[in-house]
This record gives sequence, C-alpha cells and structure tokens, in this order.
Amino acid sequence: MRPSGRKPDQMRAVSFERNFSKHAEGSCLVKFGDTHVLCTASLEERVPPWLRNAGRGWVTAEYGMLPRATGERMRREAASGKQGGRTVEIQRLIGRSLRAVVNLEALGERQISIDCDVIQADGGTRTASITGAWVALHDCLKWMEARSMVKTDRVLKDHVAAVSCGIFASQPVIDLDYLEDSAADTDANFVMTASGGIVEIQGTAEKDPFSQDEFQTLMSLARAGIDELVGLQKAAIGA
Repeated sequence: MRPSGRKPDQMRAVSFERNFSKHAEGSCLVKFGDTHVLCTASLEERVPPWLRNAGRGWVTAEYGMLPRATGERMRREAASGKQGGRTVEIQRLIGRSLRAVVNLEALGERQISIDCDVIQADGGTRTASITGAWVALHDCLKWMEARSMVKTDRVLKDHVAAVSCGIFASQPVIDLDYLEDSAADTDANFVMTASGGIVEIQGTAEKDPFSQDEFQTLMSLARAGIDELVGLQKAAIGA
C-alpha cells in the first residue's frame, strides 16, 4: 500500500495554471500533488557568445528551491556564493529536455531562459519542472508569434514531459512523492516526448540492484504517465 493510498499506476493530481506571472513572456504554475513549481520563460534578443552569428538560437534553464519549499528552511544558494551540484544537474536536465523538442534554427538568434522555482516540494520537483516548463515555453513562443517573430509550430517540434517511477515496498509505482522517494529501493526519472522518443532516463538502485524485467515495468509505467501528462498539457493550451 502506498502512503497516499494511490494505486501503483496512479499519478498525483496534476494541474497547470498559465499566465501566472504578469511580466514573463510565458509562465505556468505546475502542481504535481503537493509539489508546486513556478516556471517562467523569458525572451532575450541575444545568444551566448559561442553562438553568435551561428544562425540559431538557444533554450536554457535555471532551477532553484525557495528556502521554505521543504519542512525546514534551507539557506539560499546565493548566500553561499555558488550553486550546489544537485541544482546544476537539474537545471541542465531541464535545458536538455526542452532543446530536444525545439528547432533552434527556426527560433533565430534569440535565447529563451526558463526559470523553474520550487515553491513547495514533495518529491518529483525535476519532473514537474520539465513538464511545466514546456507549457511556459509554448506560451513564450505564442507571445512571439503574435508579434510576427516566429511560427510556433516551426519552432516547437513536439511535447516533452517527465515523470518519476520507482520500486517502493517491492512494488513498481509511478510519480513518487517524498515519503516514497526517500524510502524507495529503486528511483528513476523518465523524460519522453509525445511521439514516443526518449530524451533521458535516470535510474538508480538505492539498495539491491533492479532487474531488466523490473526496468521494463518502470518503463511501461512511465510511458503511460507521459501520455497522461501530454494530454493534460494539450488540454491546458487548448490544443
């Protein structure tokens, strides 16, 4: 039995609130149960120095957790003068995931920066960030399209979403909350596209190694979860 009472293949309630931020070109407050992440997309009429005059744009991401996103106050990373390794790893993952579905040439020599700020954490902050960031990116491109800067369907090639799966109490389950994640025998994150492409898989045996059959079960759970998330993304943007 899962602590939440959910079935093994049952995700938490997921929602997207678009246009959450007044000033950003695209924004979305995404909720995976009690994990809440604010994703904002900001357009910049420049690219990194190494991309100048290359004829293509760039999509990048930054990730952070507010001090009281968890049970006890965390020190802001800015106060220590550097980002932690976990933060850097997650924001690179978000950026890679979004670039996998973006035609950078069609974007032109512009950069879209996605900020994912965790307001409240209860497991799955990176998967919620990726899934919500896609909605924010979509709305940023729509903002640009309204100003004849790009065609959204030329820049955005597909949906991308992410979900966690793991083995908890000897049972493969999807979308782990904190109680499950902290006690899981195996923990994995799957990033996939709507068309079935695999962007990235992160999987770790916290205790005993997991088998190929168990991995295939987690993969099947993840595919079904991604399909559900993409359906929610489509509903959120009115597709």
